[in-house]
Amino acid sequence: MLSKEDNERMCRVGPGTPMGKALRYHWLPALSSSDLPGPDGDPVQVELVGQSFVAFRDSAGKVGLLDELCLHRATSLTVGRVESGGIRCIYHGWVFSTEGKVLETPNVIDPAFKSRLKAHAYPVREAGGLIWAYLGDGDPPPLPDFPWMNADASMRLHTRSVIGCNFVQLIEGLIDSAHLSVLHKSFLERAASSDLNFATKTSHMAFDAAPVIGAEATDFGMYYAAVREVNGEAQIRIAPFMLPFWVLNPNGDQATGVVPLTDEKSAFYTLWWDGERKFGEEPLRTKQLELVGRTPALLDAHGFSRTAYETPRRMSKENGWHQDRVAMKNGSFSGLSTLTLEDAVVGVTAGTIRPRDKETLCAPDVGVALLYRSLLKMCQQAERGERPSSATQSIAHLHGIHETAPAGIGWKEFIPKAIS
Repeated sequence: MLSKEDNERMCRVGPGTPMGKALRYHWLPALSSSDLPGPDGDPVQVELVGQSFVAFRDSAGKVGLLDELCLHRATSLTVGRVESGGIRCIYHGWVFSTEGKVLETPNVIDPAFKSRLKAHAYPVREAGGLIWAYLGDGDPPPLPDFPWMNADASMRLHTRSVIGCNFVQLIEGLIDSAHLSVLHKSFLERAASSDLNFATKTSHMAFDAAPVIGAEATDFGMYYAAVREVNGEAQIRIAPFMLPFWVLNPNGDQATGVVPLTDEKSAFYTLWWDGERKFGEEPLRTKQLELVGRTPALLDAHGFSRTAYETPRRMSKENGWHQDRVAMKNGSFSGLSTLTLEDAVVGVTAGTIRPRDKETLCAPDVGVALLYRSLLKMCQQAERGERPSSATQSIAHLHGIHETAPAGIGWKEFIPKAIS
């Protein structure tokens, strides 16, 4: 059980909040590169940690991220024109560069006027198919050194789902192996015939709904482990959790990040890469997305995409959370047609911010409890005016692992294999 006060500190992400300060010291994925049109294309509104921005590519293709409202009269720049080397407000024609420099002020005759002004622009980097933003004080740290950051587009694949709840309750699902055998029971049955890594390495979960769970705090966050004994052997899965919101799946080819857009809305990023297979090319691309329910068509149909989130398709009480009660009577355990829907519904139906003073944690929730402590510790560092250590932590050497071992062996013996 977490107090209401600590729950608020952990979950609220706006400017000036403890968690908001901590997150702003990190590089945050703001959107997918594919979400932003080419040079002089349409601007895009961006929500991130409780703030609103405008993103655009200037005439040279350079990405800019500015506060959404025009420096002059606070009209949204998302209705502006991208031209003349920057973005032009349609109200009075002021033009801003990607660095926030004021290039033109048509309604002010004095040529020196614009030199005294500057819009708030934020450091931006483009890597790994994502556009990253740094919103904190001081110079930004190095970009996260994930191995897929500089990989060719043919070797990597990522999806971005927008889900209507706080980011912490989605991370909880990523470090809660016990739910996989229950919530995803029907998925495991359907996936049994698949030859994809995601399916073959999780098939054993259908036989043990009470794994032995372990967790160990680290400088970067924690190691989370689940051990299931099947046919006299231990199936050991270890997932590094890296503050503030990254998890490396034990399958060894998947990273997941849950980025808070607001207190009550999150972007769920999943990235596939293993350095060998071409996840970005067909037929593997579509096979992977179909298996987990994240094809563009499915994301649109269920309200998870940028364009569909604000429509009635978004899962809600009004549309029954997309749950099929007839299917439940005919063999579907959850009544939800995809893995993505199942993971989302247990987060969203808890409320936009889970009331953790209503929880009753038990032994298998040791990872969840350590997650809370790790996030709150990061808040404390930021409150002291310190850059959280996780913001500069190298993570290139970490990866999730799945090992088969004799029954009874301790999971911590395999931690060295999660460090390359």
